[in-house]
Amino acid sequence: MIVNILRFRFKDGVPEGEQAAVLERMRRTARVESVVFGSVGRDIGDPRDGFTHAFLAAVGDLDALERYLHDPVHLAGDPHILPYFARLSAVRFADDPDPELAQKIENLHLAKVRTYPDWGRMLAEITDGTIATETPA
Repeated sequence: MIVNILRFRFKDGVPEGEQAAVLERMRRTARVESVVFGSVGRDIGDPRDGFTHAFLAAVGDLDALERYLHDPVHLAGDPHILPYFARLSAVRFADDPDPELAQKIENLHLAKVRTYPDWGRMLAEITDGTIATETPA
């Protein structure tokens, strides 16, 4: 199982109705075929971290992760989700003992950035460095 947790904060001034629409889009993404378990809600961690909400998507393996990354629902939702975020951070973990798993996951992510450069730019504008947004030099 590979688990991806995104912690985020909406930009100041995003109305509650728009926040609700973004969260609903994220719930749709959390229900795509490749996701074993997904959830979206308030971040109830330390408020000093600066996050207000969190998203979780768990997939069974690398093949499922690749399907998730390129799922039409996911691709269609992100342009209507990411621009509303002021801050975004990822936490990932897995029960797979493969010592190369983290690199394999990053490679899948970077392949998506190369395939969809506008998506990579949207991420780069809001991430705190925990999500790769370009291929290392």
